[in-house]
Amino acid sequence: MDVTDTKQTDRDLEQAVWAAGRWSRLLADNWSLRPVDEFAQGFYPRDVADWQPTQVPGHWQLHPGLEQHTGRVVYRCDFNLDELQAQPTAPDSTWDGAGRRYWLRFNGAFYWSQPYLNGVDLGRHEGYFLPYEREVTDWLESDNTLLVEVDCPEERNKFGKRMITGVFSHWDCLDPHANPGGIWLPVELQQSGPVRLQAVRCHTESFNEQFAQLRYTAEVDAATAGSVLVCWTITPRNFAGPAQRVEQRRMLRDGFQEIHGLFKLRDPQLWWTHDLGDPNLYTITLEVLRTEMVSDIYSFSFGVRHFEMRHWVPYLNGVRFLIKGSNYAPGDMRIATMNAERSMRDMHLARECHMNLLRVHAHVDHPTLYEAANAAGVLLWQDFPLQWLYHSTILPEAQRQVRAMVHLLYNHPSIVIWCMHNEPVFVGDTKDESLRTRLRTYQTAFGFSWNRDVMDTRLKQVVSQTDPQRIAVRSSGELHVPRLRAGTDAHIYFGWYSAYGTLHDGEVLRQRFVANIQFVTEFGAQSFPNVESCVKFMPADITEIDVDHLLLRHSFQPDIMGHWIDWRAARSLEELVTMTQDYQIFVNRFYIDRLRYHKYRPTGGIVPFMFCDSYPAVLWSIIDYWRVPKRSYTAMQMAFSPQYAFTLIPPRVFRVAQPIDIPLYVVNDAQEPVHGLQLYAQLRAPDGAELAEVQHTLTLDADCLAREMDRLRLTPTQPGNYTLEVQLTGGMRKIEHVYQIEVA
Repeated sequence: MDVTDTKQTDRDLEQAVWAAGRWSRLLADNWSLRPVDEFAQGFYPRDVADWQPTQVPGHWQLHPGLEQHTGRVVYRCDFNLDELQAQPTAPDSTWDGAGRRYWLRFNGAFYWSQPYLNGVDLGRHEGYFLPYEREVTDWLESDNTLLVEVDCPEERNKFGKRMITGVFSHWDCLDPHANPGGIWLPVELQQSGPVRLQAVRCHTESFNEQFAQLRYTAEVDAATAGSVLVCWTITPRNFAGPAQRVEQRRMLRDGFQEIHGLFKLRDPQLWWTHDLGDPNLYTITLEVLRTEMVSDIYSFSFGVRHFEMRHWVPYLNGVRFLIKGSNYAPGDMRIATMNAERSMRDMHLARECHMNLLRVHAHVDHPTLYEAANAAGVLLWQDFPLQWLYHSTILPEAQRQVRAMVHLLYNHPSIVIWCMHNEPVFVGDTKDESLRTRLRTYQTAFGFSWNRDVMDTRLKQVVSQTDPQRIAVRSSGELHVPRLRAGTDAHIYFGWYSAYGTLHDGEVLRQRFVANIQFVTEFGAQSFPNVESCVKFMPADITEIDVDHLLLRHSFQPDIMGHWIDWRAARSLEELVTMTQDYQIFVNRFYIDRLRYHKYRPTGGIVPFMFCDSYPAVLWSIIDYWRVPKRSYTAMQMAFSPQYAFTLIPPRVFRVAQPIDIPLYVVNDAQEPVHGLQLYAQLRAPDGAELAEVQHTLTLDADCLAREMDRLRLTPTQPGNYTLEVQLTGGMRKIEHVYQIEVA
């Protein structure tokens, strides 16, 4: 399937996200809001002048006059049931007997919400990404008023946060003045018969060429006890094949319950990442029938696949492969504005960059992102929305929400890893590199941390029990420390944060503590977006740029950048953009070259920070907010190419007459051998004189390790910058690198 832009794909994704195949009407019209100092338990006069028309879904800071609001807001929606019933939207109700039931479903609100329908309190809810529904059969009238109290306060204590909002409340890559508050996903009125399907979860138990055995759990609310017919229909979504149907008879008691079972799928077509095969998807529809009428329907997308990691080396459906990806920030700081088209575009950009995984960084994203990843064949590492430090009182709520997150996203074949927490260490502002702050950060990183050692450990236990099919990681960024702990995935910011050190210090870590490069999920450097994007949020004249404003509102870290490059010497915005992107390209290539050299020995994953901006900013991204790729994107596209050539030169200044070894490596990540590759390298002196030239015609085995094809030896006779040009042609993408060797 072409995942780039088709309207049909967008409609399919939207249908997969909302309604789940059942009778549903979005409450999209007649919304208004008003900010309040205190909530009044649902009693708000209708004729008060400060009710203002608004859009739902949305964020209240998108509403005129509330751009800086961080308090409480009340939403109101007036709707007529008959008018909703008459809407010509499919699917329609199939239940026409006695016992029809209605449900209000709230798909997402930041952060606490409490709805009232026609004066009836429907109960308080906590959790921004968690849908919740209430049966409203007894309280629904012809004309209805829905009130929703919503509260999303500012987290003032950054070292003891109490809301599980992840990066939305505390991060160095979002506007700190932004508040995500509001009803950010649609509100639906849904209908069922006496038996309601509240959720359905399904996973692949086993498979071979003839059959796949699928295990399911269905959450059911039955108005009365009795027999039901459970009917499964499994239909190919993006490939040709017959639909299959399975019927089972079950007895239900009244009230909420779970039903479990197994069924077989004939001739299963496996779900693969785009670089390994086709992301074959099915639509699974569960119908529950009582007295031969459909009481409720639940549909979802599904892929048959098995994923595992052996010592952090990934295997999909038994095939070993190298993970190459990036960290995915919220698709937009105003996450309500994301949709299927934007999510599919991001997946297309990831695929074009040879990425097969995105790490959903410390948040749960818009539902369309997960459907887009399923369709595009891109794996997802899913973080729970915990970022840095939290107060101990959140543990019970965190346990409830992490279980609910797993249930919510359970069916997506793209999700393969759950992670409980991003960097549970002392961090208030990453721009603060004072000695006192660094010591406190080191203490929580290498000493006892309640967040990591107690809370995250318990959350991992909850997730492992809830979903034993997937990998659960306690926290991201745990370095391997001999005789202390094994570590998890590594964050290595040598060459950016002083707390880490220089790139040379990073080489010491790589060579002495190789376990820390088994799976790396953060590294990089900041850069300015391209000029045409920069001028949308800063002056074109470099002398008029307010650096303090960029620091406070657009995430720029000027002092940290100034430690590595003299960006203040730039004479124009164009020069500033070039200088910072050059350094970002250099740092990213430095890490990627070394990690590709260590492919499977022990590196299983390369996931730099980060993919795209959530708002106009100066960040670690390779794609800006308007989805304009930086040159850094093109450079990473080359560095992630399946067939790749590179060298490893120590990051230092060499002396005249000091011998320098320059190895030439090639590697192939494709699952088939590649013949007829042409490797070319040329070494030049500072004055441009050619010192050496090599050419090789070569064949690379399928999914091979890095191979040394040649080794040059330079003994410099004069100071200056020597250059090594490396080219590889005949593969999927032409590789062209220029490496600088500084001699003093």
